[in-house]
Amino acid sequence: MEPAEAESATDSIITQFNTYEDFLDSQITALDLLYLEDEELARQLVELGYRGSGEVLKRDEFEAKKVAAEASRLSQRIQQKILSSAGKDPKDNFLKALAMREEANRNGKMTSVIFIRDKNAHGQEVSGYIDFAHRLKTEDFDVYFSAKKKLLPRPTDLSFYNWESHVSTSNSSPNYQVIAESSSGLLFKNKRDRKILNVDPKASPGDNSTRTPIQTDIYIQAVIYDHITRRKA
Repeated sequence: MEPAEAESATDSIITQFNTYEDFLDSQITALDLLYLEDEELARQLVELGYRGSGEVLKRDEFEAKKVAAEASRLSQRIQQKILSSAGKDPKDNFLKALAMREEANRNGKMTSVIFIRDKNAHGQEVSGYIDFAHRLKTEDFDVYFSAKKKLLPRPTDLSFYNWESHVSTSNSSPNYQVIAESSSGLLFKNKRDRKILNVDPKASPGDNSTRTPIQTDIYIQAVIYDHITRRKA
């Protein structure tokens, strides 16, 4: 049997049988029991490879693979539980785009900055830049992915501006340093790899970064800047 086929057969055994004894019993024939007259002896002979019609698998190997399979299953359940977008079916392109980026922003492979321009609950037009990875860690996004609540910029985000009251704020986050006084306009410096993210739509967003305008029905304007993070050598 080829190695890949053997591995597949072993995985099938792990999935099919709850205990090693169940596996051994499946290899014992009625004829074995008739001649041996001892179920435990029959199991021992299967384990040693003297009896049985299928794959020979040692107890420690079976139990090790069983533990590994359970750990993998548990990990998948935990990961699914952690992702706020899991099990949701967002209709709008903006929410779909966030769902696609959620896992990468949670595990640190990506740090996305979201630009949103829209009206707040008072009908005032607001705009701002949101550190998506930071917001994911500090609030429950279930309400956003289920469309029960609308994600909007806040005065505590990377950048915020209220076009009616003219309130303007900027704040560095765990992932980005805000560089407001620059000849290039508003810039964000990634704290992990120190790369500059330029949000000027007429300029390049910078190394390892992309700018994606989102066609959305729920915001006046939405743009997502994705930065693939690389640790400084």
